[in-house]
Amino acid sequence: MIKIDRISKKFGSFTALDQLSLQVKKGEFYSLLGPNGAGKTTCINIISNITKASSGTVEIDGLKSGKNSQEIKKKIGVVPQEIALYEDLTAGENLKFWGKINGVDSRKLNNKIDEVLHFLDLLDQKNKMISSYSGGMKRRINIAAALLHDPEVLFMDEPTVGIDPQSRLFTYEIFEKLHQQGKTIFYTSHNMEEVERLSDRIGIIDHGKLIAEGSLEDLKKQLSMKETLVVSFKKNNDISSKQMKQIIAEKTVSFKMEENQLFVSTKNATRDLVGILQVLDKHKIEVQSAEVKKVNLEMIFLELTGKKLRE
Repeated sequence: MIKIDRISKKFGSFTALDQLSLQVKKGEFYSLLGPNGAGKTTCINIISNITKASSGTVEIDGLKSGKNSQEIKKKIGVVPQEIALYEDLTAGENLKFWGKINGVDSRKLNNKIDEVLHFLDLLDQKNKMISSYSGGMKRRINIAAALLHDPEVLFMDEPTVGIDPQSRLFTYEIFEKLHQQGKTIFYTSHNMEEVERLSDRIGIIDHGKLIAEGSLEDLKKQLSMKETLVVSFKKNNDISSKQMKQIIAEKTVSFKMEENQLFVSTKNATRDLVGILQVLDKHKIEVQSAEVKKVNLEMIFLELTGKKLRE
């Protein structure tokens, strides 16, 4: 459905995208992750026809970007990172404006506006000024504007940023319904939890290049990352790291010890937990708590891009 072939984008001497290639299947929910400045928004702007690549090609449903701009425009909906609404107009007036911009038949536009607002649970707010809306409601109207012409492909650039947890949860449900309807969704976010929940596949971009791609399980396998078992024991267990090494050697697992905590690295922490607790009990080491830290997307992301904050 979406084919990106070696696209690059330069702004003066700065390279925002560097020979980026990826493909998104029809009906797939694909999320693109990356640190600040990695090129995510630039990528969305190029494939949604907002800006041109310096080189490379983009195809949407077999149509080449640049040569088939009008045909592509009918197939795509864009939810930008910034709120693209007029504060001094009502929700209905805003949507009427965007519906005309996106070529919705004027005879059907009012019905379509009501249909989309009902889908987003905002029909009763149709005639209220956008200036009176909460941040979460504005985000939903932003999404509504992209849905009016019933696009096959949705590009969403951090569509849940700055909204409260309840609004965010409702928005996730909306995205899941759109996915179930067969929409192809290309998504960016800094929220790892939502990307884990929503995505079929995930691409991780850094310095304009794709550095990893696949489902969450695929990414775990690619990096061979292990789960961590964290065991806390009483401080009055006067035991040295050397002694602990001798004790845990019975289980032949990789570990490190910090003060009164033991960090065990294992491919199956749940399986090893019972055995490790039995070994510690055997040596009369009183355990206070035990926690399994499974590999999640945030751990994978930090492993690939580094832990240093980038502005």
